Amino acid sequence: MKRFIQPQLALMTLFVALFAASASFAQTAGPRQDLEVLRSKVEQLLKAQSAGMPGEIKVVVHPLDPRTSLAACDAPEAFMLPGRRAWGKTSVGVRCNAPAKWTAYVKATVKVTGEYLVAAKPLAQGHIVSQDDLVKIKGDLATLQPGVMTNSKEILGQKVSMSIPLGAPIRKSWLRPQLAVQSGQTVRLVSLGSGFRVTAEGRALGSANEGQLVQTRTPSGQTVSGIARSGGVVEVTF
Repeated sequence: MKRFIQPQLALMTLFVALFAASASFAQTAGPRQDLEVLRSKVEQLLKAQSAGMPGEIKVVVHPLDPRTSLAACDAPEAFMLPGRRAWGKTSVGVRCNAPAKWTAYVKATVKVTGEYLVAAKPLAQGHIVSQDDLVKIKGDLATLQPGVMTNSKEILGQKVSMSIPLGAPIRKSWLRPQLAVQSGQTVRLVSLGSGFRVTAEGRALGSANEGQLVQTRTPSGQTVSGIARSGGVVEVTF
């Protein structure tokens, strides 16, 4: 009896294995995802993410391994990976939720060609930046450190907080706004209101950059608050 059962079990095991292999083959042989669609999704996302950068943007999506085999997806969705930037050398994820679930990762390079500011000469700490201190050069902004300046109007009149060597790209963190008003300074109070403008002298009770709020004391001893402006002016609006 045992001799008869053993061949039956062997045949049943073989049948189950063949059925599983057949199902696996059918799944693999189903519609496959067009890899060009994934490349296009990644390119569209990176162009949208880097659109605000100054300069000419060029997105190069590196080809996926042609051996990559993914089930066809109704609506592949590209997404940025945590901590990844949308410029320079980067990676982008593409996910599928239906009819199959899978996630693929695609490498890409985003070049941003534009002009940026470098030091035209060595700039010492404490130096006030003028137009003669700056020169524009053209290059790939995506390869530079964060905070490199591209607009000279944003930094003219600011103070250098650390020595900057000749030819170094000017970074925002290396500059500090010059004080518009210093504590104890005699300032010109300009009082503005509907249909009137009154000017008087006062003394600053604190230091402030351009556009910051500062308190001042008038000759009569009254304390008023206003907006610091360059040239030792404080605007008080009523």
